[in-house]
Amino acid sequence: MNEKEIAEIRRRYRADKTNINYIRGVFVNEKREIISEFNQSLGMLSEEEGNAILAIIKKVFSGTVGKNLIDIEFSSEQVLNSDEHKLLTLLRKSEMSEAPALSALYEKIIPAVDIEGNFLIITAYDSFDIFSKGKDGDESESSSSFSYVLCAVCPIKTSQYSLTYYLHENKLRNVCEDAVVCAPELGFMFPAYEDKTANIHKALYYSKNTANNHEGFVTAVFNTELPMPAQEQKETFNTLLAETVAEDCSYDVVETVHAELSNIIDTHKENREEEPLVIGKSTVKDILKSCGVAEPKLEDFEEKFDEAFGENKQISPSNIIDRKSFQLKTPDVVVKVDPEKLDVVETRVIDGTKYILIRADNDVEVNGVNIKIKK
Repeated sequence: MNEKEIAEIRRRYRADKTNINYIRGVFVNEKREIISEFNQSLGMLSEEEGNAILAIIKKVFSGTVGKNLIDIEFSSEQVLNSDEHKLLTLLRKSEMSEAPALSALYEKIIPAVDIEGNFLIITAYDSFDIFSKGKDGDESESSSSFSYVLCAVCPIKTSQYSLTYYLHENKLRNVCEDAVVCAPELGFMFPAYEDKTANIHKALYYSKNTANNHEGFVTAVFNTELPMPAQEQKETFNTLLAETVAEDCSYDVVETVHAELSNIIDTHKENREEEPLVIGKSTVKDILKSCGVAEPKLEDFEEKFDEAFGENKQISPSNIIDRKSFQLKTPDVVVKVDPEKLDVVETRVIDGTKYILIRADNDVEVNGVNIKIKK
């Protein structure tokens, strides 16, 4: 799913727009025991309460495509014969109301969740009409409909006792602990919403932590493998770059790779491309070649790239660089530079000693104090 499609789903998560009628789920304690089940009608709640619930589960559609939001692909064999796909299909057809199917889902999820303490599993069913546009650009009558199931796993945090003043009693009291429902750590929707239709070969998976994709959960629910987590992709790419380019891995090379990949990301955003941006090893190879990296090292980079990420694998450039941050680090000093001002930094060897030089034409502060740099 692309950002536009995800945004279209997100906009529905308001009490006056949604077709979600019921929220179902279970409360699970730290021993992985189901303490209680709930089946709550949104229609019986106030608009404020309904919006509060929808705001929580809507976060399953938050974050960055390719980092927090990942497409899960089912093989043709899975779609035809697998238990995991049959279960998701049954949940969708029953509008998340068939108790045995819900129990089967909980049984898969609970032992696979690596969250400390108590948590909620919240499920919902939603459907809406899809309107096609006429030649004049106006939406015509509904041409089809889309329905999907949603699942969110939300940690429960216990608030501490706090002193509160009760105005109507003119008294101070110590408030009891409350179980606060936090934003989801992970979740999914099935099927995916692509080109204004249901793609039963895909699900959209959400993980709040880009360094932990909760692979155990994915295996249990979807029986498939996830791409390498975004943080791990970044660390792997950095190691790959340093090891293959070796002694040619200068400040200029790293700066150029960062700048060129940032330009690619910016161009994709400016053009409002709907499909997620991905690049292959050839893109990085061309950047390295422009920096004067020798051919044998370029070939080594290509080979090691395939070994690290998979043969002919494409990755999101936003997973391997942070276009809003650029950092230089030694064992004793960390320097952060505006990525748009990288020309103020250079490296140099003076009398056999290596230096990082930073041009300081403008104001300079040390511990919040403006200083003057003298000859």
